[in-house]
Amino acid sequence: GDRARLLCVGANGQPRPAERPPASSRPNRRIVPTHRTSHRKSYDYASPFPLVGRNQHQLQRPPLAAGPAGTRAGMANASSISRSLRRSLAPDALHRLLLQRSRAFVTAECHRPVVLHKRGPDILHDPWFNRGTAFSMTERDRLGLRGLLPPSVVSSQQQIDRFMGDLKRLEQNARDGPSDTYQLAKWRILNRLHDRNETMYYKVLIDNIEEYAPIVYTPTVGAVCQNYSGLFRRPRGMYFSAEDRGEMMSMVYNWPADQVDMIVVTDGSRILGLGDLGVQGIGIAIGKLDLYVAAAGINPQRVLPVMIDVGTNNEKLLKDPLYLGLQEHRLEGEEYVEIIDEFMEAVFSRWPNVIVQFEDFQSKWAFRLLQRYRKTYRMFNDDVQGTAGVAIAGLLGAVRAQGRPMIDFPKQKIVVAGAGSAGIGVVNAASRTMARMLGNNEVAFESARSQFWIVDAHGLITEERVDIDPDARPFARRKSELTHQGLNEGASLIEVVKKVKPDVILGLSAVGGLFSKEVLEALKDSSSSRPAIFAMSNPTKNAECTPEEAFSIIGEKVVFSSGSPFDDVDLGDGKIGHSNQGNNMYLFPGIGLGTLLSGARIVSDGMLQAAAERLASYMKEEEVLQGIIYPPTSRIRDITKEVAAAVVREAVAEDLAEGYRDMDARELARLSEEETVDYVKNNMWNPVYPTVVYKKD
Repeated sequence: GDRARLLCVGANGQPRPAERPPASSRPNRRIVPTHRTSHRKSYDYASPFPLVGRNQHQLQRPPLAAGPAGTRAGMANASSISRSLRRSLAPDALHRLLLQRSRAFVTAECHRPVVLHKRGPDILHDPWFNRGTAFSMTERDRLGLRGLLPPSVVSSQQQIDRFMGDLKRLEQNARDGPSDTYQLAKWRILNRLHDRNETMYYKVLIDNIEEYAPIVYTPTVGAVCQNYSGLFRRPRGMYFSAEDRGEMMSMVYNWPADQVDMIVVTDGSRILGLGDLGVQGIGIAIGKLDLYVAAAGINPQRVLPVMIDVGTNNEKLLKDPLYLGLQEHRLEGEEYVEIIDEFMEAVFSRWPNVIVQFEDFQSKWAFRLLQRYRKTYRMFNDDVQGTAGVAIAGLLGAVRAQGRPMIDFPKQKIVVAGAGSAGIGVVNAASRTMARMLGNNEVAFESARSQFWIVDAHGLITEERVDIDPDARPFARRKSELTHQGLNEGASLIEVVKKVKPDVILGLSAVGGLFSKEVLEALKDSSSSRPAIFAMSNPTKNAECTPEEAFSIIGEKVVFSSGSPFDDVDLGDGKIGHSNQGNNMYLFPGIGLGTLLSGARIVSDGMLQAAAERLASYMKEEEVLQGIIYPPTSRIRDITKEVAAAVVREAVAEDLAEGYRDMDARELARLSEEETVDYVKNNMWNPVYPTVVYKKD
């Protein structure tokens, strides 16, 4: 008996022996089984385990499922030894031994097994039991956490290292002045409020949308994504990884909401203009959905940000010990497509009426996935279609700013810098708009095509380009045109602007400062009396030029727009150079809301066109003539309502609408324009505290 040992579980999950104390230290008292209310001193001496639970009604014995490395082996071993001791020892000796072993076993509070009466998000939101990314994969499966956390499993020491790194940055900030951005500090404060009180968070965001939209969305969200592994505190959204193949159909049921209206999904491969950020790109999906709630009034309990982690080609992240994603190179080819296929099938199987917005996928996948799914699922790609719609609205506004009717849009000469998914998406959509104005026939499409000059990193794209991107091929300049214009394959942006004398230069290159002084000087010779500059790349540092540069070089007549916010420019003598923000947030919330409320089976080109045209016509004539082609962010909720109503009406006109809740397609068709706007308004969520009642299960 003196040499007998009981197995107990160490902090590393491995069995360890509990040594019998020397005789001199043994307590000489009678053992009385007890169920005291204090969980620190309650023991059931018929078992080697303490009772668990913080309250008296929660006390119970833990199951044998818990054990070393998440298996039964350790507990079974301990049980076997315990039974052997009971058979070999007298009752009094057994009681004394169990007392000594029990006290040795529970000397550390954290070594006790814990029985939970909750699963999934309830665990993650409980500070008593949540351990975040330190949950093992076995625990994630057992507790319904798979997909609710980034795929990387980290140690408690790595979590401490991440926290201390954050703390050191704050200390540095206090000692040496601001090293962390003021905007990122604001994001942290707002994020903490979001964790504590979602209704208050959205109330603050809606009431102060001009100040806080740049914090929860571009440009600050770019910095958030770049630093997300360090900023990570509490999971938000779902994570599907390459290691989850074959499991996604069951994983979607780990999300607690029975109804999801809106999903924003990214693979992190092209976050804003910042490149491959891997799993850290989840920040852009969260930011987009914040605007769906604030601008479109989508119920926050029915939105879901999603990250599909297929690895990263960012070498810095692959070597970062604190990185939360899969540290392997990206999947390519059919393996990649199969993962996206499985994800789409899974989410639409559980939530058949959900709308999925694809966000920040690299160009080679953005177009392919859009064409693969758009006729089957309720989905759209904001980079390709949303950016295009906002750009069209701005281009039509620029025509109005020249004092000309929008029908003159097909006469505009447009130079586009950037041939990625956003750039080609804009050109495709703008050419369709021109063609529709010209009669929508083959001659009209050819005429529209000839109004665009696309310049990428290798210069002007022509039909002589080797290995030309198939998506850019329709807009490649022909050899006969080049001779007439005095241009050639690979001509620089400055050469193109000088020769073409465009009405508009549109930047979607993600190259900050691309519209240099020389380019802007060349634009002064534009054939337009009021040339327009669209520096649309995000975040702010990637803008092709600033409004100060544009107005100082070209003069007060220029129409300026950017993707990220800039202040207006004081031109002196009481004149203001207006800096328009042509951001997708004016369009994608209305597209999503209109699709939801119409019950449209797909998101059609006509619905997107209707959204863009409503945004273009939203501004009053006197505002446009002053160079104001986009509305202020403070009116975003009203804009979204109008855009959504236009989308609903177009869905009805195309016979795509199936209705929403109690409003069927026939009733939608009978609504007037004003009644449609009211219908949209009445279905927008507002951040007010509802009456709460308790219902016993």
